[in-house]
Amino acid sequence: MAGIIVVLPSVLQPLAGGQSFLTAPADTAVTVEGVLDVVTGEYPALSRRLRDETGAIRRYVNIYVNGNEIRRLQGLATEVSPGQEVLIIQSVAGG
Repeated sequence: MAGIIVVLPSVLQPLAGGQSFLTAPADTAVTVEGVLDVVTGEYPALSRRLRDETGAIRRYVNIYVNGNEIRRLQGLATEVSPGQEVLIIQSVAGG
C-alpha cells in the first residue's frame, strides 16, 4: 500500500504530536480534502488550524501538491496520487 506524505512546518508539528510528516494511506488518487480528513482525524487542533468552520482552507494556510499551490488548481478537490507529497505552509504574520 502506497501512501501520501503530508509535510508539516515546524509551527504546526506540536498540533500533530510533534511529527513533521503524516501519512495518508492511499492506493489510488484521492483529493486534498480526503487526505486532510485522514491525517487530521487524530489531531482536531491541527484540523481547526488548517480549515475554518465551513471546511475551507484558512487564508493564511497554503497547501502545495507537486510544487503547485492548490488555490491555483482545484482547491480541496485537487487530486493527489500515491507517492506524491502534500506540503503545508502556514504564513507567519509579523511586522
